[in-house]
Amino acid sequence: MRSREESVGVTSNSSVIDRRLAYGVLRLTMGVNILIHGAGRLFGPGAGAFAAQTGSEFTGTALPQSLVHAFLSALPVGETTLGIIITLGLFTRWALMLGGLLIAALVFGTALRSDWTTVGIQMIYAITYYFLLANVVDDYFSLDNLLRRRLNPSV
Repeated sequence: MRSREESVGVTSNSSVIDRRLAYGVLRLTMGVNILIHGAGRLFGPGAGAFAAQTGSEFTGTALPQSLVHAFLSALPVGETTLGIIITLGLFTRWALMLGGLLIAALVFGTALRSDWTTVGIQMIYAITYYFLLANVVDDYFSLDNLLRRRLNPSV
């Protein structure tokens, strides 16, 4: 009787390829998601309009309005930049770390507003960043890996 792996043609080599493909698809999807978040805010209403509209939601929290406005004005640029480099797989480890820290800041602010539904959604992003960062060894289909192979062909 053949095992499940034998019946679908899975080998240890294809398992490695599958992990690399899965990682690449998840990294690409996360990058596009974050890129569209930022670009939509930048090229839609604009960073200033986004900051003004969203900033009003923080009235009554302990955060100074000037700090909220500064953070929200920079957020679309940060999301767009992180989205581009995560999508391309460039400086992946650092981009994922910064993305995780960005989500932590968003969770902090959203929790201050007691918007628990949004915090739950943001926690999914935090878990995704965790998963991607913890498995960065599988990041094969990326500019990082392409550059690494060009600089050190024996890798």
